[in-house]
Amino acid sequence: MQSLWMLVASLLFACMGVCVKLAAATHSAVEITFWRSLIALVLMFALVRLRGVSLATPHWRWHVTRGLVGCAAIFSYFYAIALLPLASAVTLNYTSAIFLALYLALTGWRLQRDILGALAVGLAGVALLLRPTFHADQLFGGLIGLASGALAGMAYFSVRELGARGESEMRTVFYFSLVATVASGIGLLFVDWHPMAADSGGFLLGVGVFATLAQLAMTRAFARGKTLAAAALAYSTVVFASLFGMLFWGEMLGALAWMAIGLIVLSGIAATHFSRANPLEQD
Repeated sequence: MQSLWMLVASLLFACMGVCVKLAAATHSAVEITFWRSLIALVLMFALVRLRGVSLATPHWRWHVTRGLVGCAAIFSYFYAIALLPLASAVTLNYTSAIFLALYLALTGWRLQRDILGALAVGLAGVALLLRPTFHADQLFGGLIGLASGALAGMAYFSVRELGARGESEMRTVFYFSLVATVASGIGLLFVDWHPMAADSGGFLLGVGVFATLAQLAMTRAFARGKTLAAAALAYSTVVFASLFGMLFWGEMLGALAWMAIGLIVLSGIAATHFSRANPLEQD
């Protein structure tokens, strides 16, 4: 199933998250966003030239919208990580699936309660796994994190619309990288610039490479798969990130954490099963 491409994207996004965490020690969220976008743009330009993909497109409005919203979502997410505990920022970012369902409902899609229930189970699993806590002085950061989820859901909706219009995955990712590079480049004018060192350069390169590959896989999942099933499978990023935490930082998971992982996996499986029974979204 095409929606299973989201599992590949989730693994790659988790790898990107590891690199972001390491790069954040020396670079701001704007800088990381810029390098992520620029590296992706270079890689995508080489890829479209290698495969002979035309960059001509009649869907400029959707590409610009997707690029600006996606760039804002990335920056908001990185910024929220700087203001909040990582668990809180990640949990708020994963409200994107709920916002995506809301956007689809507003456009007239008839959503099955089974699929919405699966998404709710997945979100509950994320909250149980990460167990975020808030303090009074973190309200602003919480609002930024929630905004990253809303913006990410809107970006996923734009990807779906581009796929429905027959736009190729490579063109979609290329123009997203182009718009995000320009937007974040403008943002660099308002922050302090930190030169790229040997160690941080490797982390930033990893952010860009993993992000590009993950973006291609995610775009295929949303463009050719089932939107809400792909959104539910996106929760598996938390599973991969948890395993990376155990591997690299010795973060041991307790019984509640493994129960949460089970809920997240169950959510993805259930959403995939229920969406196959939806006559509006057949393969």
